[in-house]
Amino acid sequence: MTTQSRENDQFYTNAFDYWKSVPATVDGMLDGHVVVSDPDLKQSESFLHKVIKMRGIEPNRPNSRALDCGAGIGRCPSFLSRAKDYVASDRLGQLFCSGLQQFVPETGVYDVIWCQWVLVHLKDEDLVEFFRRCKNGLKPDGVIIIKENMSREVDLDEKDSSYSRPRLEWHRLIHLAGLQVLKGERQRNLPIDLKEVRMLAFA
Repeated sequence: MTTQSRENDQFYTNAFDYWKSVPATVDGMLDGHVVVSDPDLKQSESFLHKVIKMRGIEPNRPNSRALDCGAGIGRCPSFLSRAKDYVASDRLGQLFCSGLQQFVPETGVYDVIWCQWVLVHLKDEDLVEFFRRCKNGLKPDGVIIIKENMSREVDLDEKDSSYSRPRLEWHRLIHLAGLQVLKGERQRNLPIDLKEVRMLAFA
């Protein structure tokens, strides 16, 4: 194993260990900022409807499928099992227990791939490769949507192995993966002490 491989393994192990220590609750996932949950859900739903309309995706068409990377409360196995508490059983498909740096979506099956507050835990090179694999997982009119914190500069938080990235850096990495940003929107009604949060749709 090379030095770089060992460093990568430790980076992702640190993130996994951090989230194992966090309660598998909304409060735990939002670091005590439960107040953001309602505006987050409402604007995410609104943005999703705008994007699928723009892409001509019929929400209830036969065999429609979406992939939620992070699975709500789901950054490690004990959290993933809680997904069943938040999604109706008739709407919940297969659950995948995998780090995104390793995950390979099935080819050409997804209408929407949604990633929220989880991509910060990927290194740049792994993020670009993940985007490329997601592109292969989309149907012809499918779309990837991310929702992440935006910072003034790239910053690594060693506590949970997470990278804060500026908006233009997100755009750069998306472009490197051979994808084009189609629509973006800033999350409204968040506490003023929190970082800016934006949604980006691309394909």
